[in-house]
Amino acid sequence: MGASGAPTGRRAGLAASAGTDRAADPAAPPAEGARTDPVRPTRSARAGAWAELLRLPALFTVPGDALAGAAAAGTRPGRRTLLAIGSSLCLYEAGMALNDWADRAEDAVERPHRPIPSGRIRPAAALAAACGLTGAGLALAAAAGRPALAVAAPLAGSVWAYDLFLKHTPAGPAAMAAARGLDLLLGAAATSGGTRAALPSAALPSAALLGSHTLAVTAVSRRETTGGSVLAPSAALATTGVLTRLVAGHHRTRLPAGRWAAAAPGLSGSKRAAGAPDAGDVLTAALGAAYAATAARPYFHATLNPSPPLTQRAVGGGIRATIPLQAALAARAGAPATSLLIAALAPAGRMFARRAAMRKVSIT
Repeated sequence: MGASGAPTGRRAGLAASAGTDRAADPAAPPAEGARTDPVRPTRSARAGAWAELLRLPALFTVPGDALAGAAAAGTRPGRRTLLAIGSSLCLYEAGMALNDWADRAEDAVERPHRPIPSGRIRPAAALAAACGLTGAGLALAAAAGRPALAVAAPLAGSVWAYDLFLKHTPAGPAAMAAARGLDLLLGAAATSGGTRAALPSAALPSAALLGSHTLAVTAVSRRETTGGSVLAPSAALATTGVLTRLVAGHHRTRLPAGRWAAAAPGLSGSKRAAGAPDAGDVLTAALGAAYAATAARPYFHATLNPSPPLTQRAVGGGIRATIPLQAALAARAGAPATSLLIAALAPAGRMFARRAAMRKVSIT
């Protein structure tokens, strides 16, 4: 997933030969131009290590949770929604840092190139970052109102419980699914503010759908280094089909006043009553198809050949599919502008990931 910081290629050969020469003659002076003091990583290398630890490209899957929650609650995004997004980003990154801190011994064997086992980031620094980001996430949620904090607190608890205790247990995927569902409810609670609608019960169906998708992805990810599991990707493939049907296969049962009327002014009420699809149904179906296309193909390939590389591609496809699913949920709730905003995060995330990959190659 990135540069390990160890010498590669020709540099590794030169380092090995130099080490052999020095071992043969300990009294020999250092080679001309050789450094005798430890090489300190550059500022760019340190920033790259933190970007790798925090998995920055995955951040683009986070804002859609709060935005879809706001749409599901029937409220327009505002300042409180931005605070909820900030809280979600902080808690998500806290989970990333804590994940690598908790897995540092395992990663030393299976992923020695990761920032902590490769020595580019100290374990204490990763743990401190996790604590600081958790505190910042809770503070931002508190600024969005008590309902938001009431959701953010168990969300933070689920993140820490997953990374420290539940990840390698049968409850791990369910804990991750609960965290993603709570993140959507955080957006609903924050955007609704102090009104009666602050209780995010209207957003529960959307949270359940998003959580089901996360459950399937997490179950597949448990075998991404070893492969060999046909059950997990096949179950994820079936889940994708069911979710696509639930999200996009039916007309919306709930239509916030005036949202789609402005989007499709030429569509008469009689045509809607007759069951003709309106602009909202078309957009929801299109986003649902994008979700299915993103997730289903890599799941299918991993079902046919559950090797580690194809299992890892299936996990990546499932993660990328989170954005079109969030957008479809917002469209289903009658928020076209919000759904299109969420959908725009997908190409932005791909562009950022490509630039990050090119930057890691240049550093290596």
